[in-house]
Amino acid sequence: MRRGRKPCPKSGTLAETPLNAPPRCPDHLSPVAKKEWRRLATPLHRAGLLTIADRAALAAYCQAWGRWVDAEQRLADTPALLKTPSGYVQQSPWLTITNKQLELMGRYMTELGLTPVARTRIDMPVSGAPEPVDKIQITIVGIDEFGQRFEKPMDGWNPKPPRTDKPREPVQITLDRDL
Repeated sequence: MRRGRKPCPKSGTLAETPLNAPPRCPDHLSPVAKKEWRRLATPLHRAGLLTIADRAALAAYCQAWGRWVDAEQRLADTPALLKTPSGYVQQSPWLTITNKQLELMGRYMTELGLTPVARTRIDMPVSGAPEPVDKIQITIVGIDEFGQRFEKPMDGWNPKPPRTDKPREPVQITLDRDL
């Protein structure tokens, strides 16, 4: 058995397939789970990490989230330790449920790229990052001898001024020595 890091989802791996449709929220989810689905599904899909093939994984995560929220609310109303009728002290069943749901959520969060560590292993372009530059085009902008503005790409530009019958006016250049 091979050990080591689990492979992480790659952004856009299913981009060219029919699987690249946003999945619909399953009807069987609890209201809290559906709310979590709505919070996550669109951003994950836009990031290229969620397709219809991933519907079950996100649904399982959302359902575990819903159960965890419910158990946490109930745990807040009861003590963490309870005394049984026979006198033994035991952990609240709600604490057991919260711990189990957190464990399940952790597994799905890793699979779906929902933790900081999982996101570092996802091959995604940084949003807002500029595309690499592979060509620079310089355009010469000026005024011709007739007072008309012109723009010419540098690669097709002839550095010799156009011939005119008018004598050229001298150009005075002043250099600022304080630079």
